Amino acid sequence: MSVRNPYRRAILGALAAAVLAPAFAQDAPVRIGYAISRTGPWSAGAQITQEPNYIMWAEQVNARGGLNVKGKKRKVELVAVDDRSEMETVVRSYEKLMGSDKVDLILPPWGTGANFAVMPLAQKYGYPMLSPTATGRKLLGMKNPYFFALLQQPDRMMDALAEFLAARGAKTAAVVYVDELFGLEQFTGLESSLKQKNIQIVEKKSYPLGVKDLQPVLNDIKSKNPDAFIALSYPPDTFLITGQSRAIGFNPKLFYTAVGAAFPVYRDKFGPVAEGVMGLGTWNPKTSPATKAYFDAHVARWKKEPDRWASAHAWAGLQILEQAVAKAGLDRKALRDAIAGSEFDTIIGKIRFRNGENVSTPGVVSQWQSGEFEVVWPPQNATGPAYYPKPAWK
Repeated sequence: MSVRNPYRRAILGALAAAVLAPAFAQDAPVRIGYAISRTGPWSAGAQITQEPNYIMWAEQVNARGGLNVKGKKRKVELVAVDDRSEMETVVRSYEKLMGSDKVDLILPPWGTGANFAVMPLAQKYGYPMLSPTATGRKLLGMKNPYFFALLQQPDRMMDALAEFLAARGAKTAAVVYVDELFGLEQFTGLESSLKQKNIQIVEKKSYPLGVKDLQPVLNDIKSKNPDAFIALSYPPDTFLITGQSRAIGFNPKLFYTAVGAAFPVYRDKFGPVAEGVMGLGTWNPKTSPATKAYFDAHVARWKKEPDRWASAHAWAGLQILEQAVAKAGLDRKALRDAIAGSEFDTIIGKIRFRNGENVSTPGVVSQWQSGEFEVVWPPQNATGPAYYPKPAWK
C-alpha cells in the first residue's frame, strides 16, 4: 500500500526544475551589454563607428542560428544604454551591466577617455573588453589583463605619418591637438616620430574639447608656412579645422586631420574640398574581398557607408569575440586567455595581441581621392599613390 505524501508533487517539481535548469541556461540568449553615445558630442563617432556594427553583427549571428558557445548555438540579446556622452553615465552604466545585471559579455564604449574610465570595472568584474576606438600607451600601461586595444597605437600611426613626410622631403610641421587623452597621446607619439626624422615642429597648440573657433590659431600657423599641418582632432574639431583652413586659404603641402577624416560624412559635407586631405585610416573597400563584403553588407543594412578607420576595427573585434567564444565558451577567464593567446582571422587581416596591444596591424596614412579614402602609406598596404603636395582647396 502506498503512502500519500502531500509534498511529493512539490519535491518532484523541484527535482525536475533542477534537472532542467542547465538545459534552460544553455538555451537562454547570450546577453551582451554596452553603453554607447546616442546623444551628445561623442555620438557623431559612436553612431558611425560602433553601434551600427554591434547591431548588424548581432542580427547576422542570430540569422545564422545564434552564437556558437563551444558547439551550442545561442541567440544574442543586446542590452544597450545611451551614455549621453557623459563620463559619469558611462561608468555608472557599466557598473550596473557587470555588477548587478550580470550580463554574459560586454562591448566597449566609444572613445579613448570612456574606455580608460571603464577599464578598472572590466578588470574588477573580469570582463574581456575588445576596444576599437581607444588608443594610447597610457591605457596599455595600466596592464589590465582584460583590455585589448584593436586600433594601432599612437606611436605606430605617427611613425607612419613621419615616414611618409620624410620620404617626401618635408622639413617643417605645425600641430594642433585636442586637450584630452586621445590628443595628448597622439601628440606625444607624433613629437617623437618627427624628431627622429629631423622634421621641425614650428608651432604646437592644444585646444579644449568643444572648441568653437580656431581661426586665430590657424592664421598664426599659416604665417609660419609649414610643409605639413597636423590636427590631432575629434570629429567636431576635424570639421571645424577643415572649414576654417579653407576659409583663410591655408593650404600646406600636407593637410592631416584625425578622428572624423575617415568618415564618409566628411567627404559628403565637403565634397571636392576634401580632395587631398589626409588622416587616420586603415582600410577601404579595395583592401581585400573581406573588406568589400563587409562594406556592402553595411551599406545594405544601414544605407550608409562605414568609416575607413575604426569601423573595420569594430567589426574585427566582434569577429575575435565570436571566434573566442566558440573556443572557450562564456567562462570569462578562459575567454580572456583565449583572446590573449590566439591569432584571429579578421577583415583587417590576422590579429594577435601582445600585452593587450594589436601588434599585427601596421600604422597607416590615408587620403581622400576622388571620393575614396585611399591608403597611401606604407607602400605595401597602399591602394593608391599619394597626392603630395595637396591640391588647392576647391
